[in-house]
Amino acid sequence: MMKNKSRYAILGILNISPSTGYDIKKYCDTIISGIWHENFGHIYPTLKMLEQEGCIRQVSEEKESRKIKYEITKAGKDELLGWLSEETLMQPVRSEFMLKFLFSSQIPIKNVIEMLNQYKKRLEEELNQYMGLEKELAQGIPEISAERARFLKATLRRGILTSQASIEWCKETISELEK
Repeated sequence: MMKNKSRYAILGILNISPSTGYDIKKYCDTIISGIWHENFGHIYPTLKMLEQEGCIRQVSEEKESRKIKYEITKAGKDELLGWLSEETLMQPVRSEFMLKFLFSSQIPIKNVIEMLNQYKKRLEEELNQYMGLEKELAQGIPEISAERARFLKATLRRGILTSQASIEWCKETISELEK
């Protein structure tokens, strides 16, 4: 049976540290934003399902706090490790931007160049975020083990290189369209 991959993102995050739904969303928006996205509408139902399956459990919180913190169970770790051991299939790329670009010969070139400039700006913002995280990681983050930092650094490096290549592609394409 094909399982939703979001469950593994959540199990992976909880395997690092017990977290609330908000913490998981924050982690997705910062640390893994370049490779995985989750929204609250998907996180909370997945947490509920994982809890019902015995893969995670609630951790006691202060009675006044409405935030529920979850931790991974042995069953959850076993499932995560099983998934990590499976062969990874190539995922089809779905890029709305590239799909629009492909068919952009139907609109004025100035509009296409503006679209490329906006896309390049978002890529530069993403690159700056990655560079900031890389700098923090180089200075050392006490909550992150050296072993985990190696994998995080490699993941960030991929994001940096991908962003840089995409920015260069935008520049080349803009230059070509301006001829």
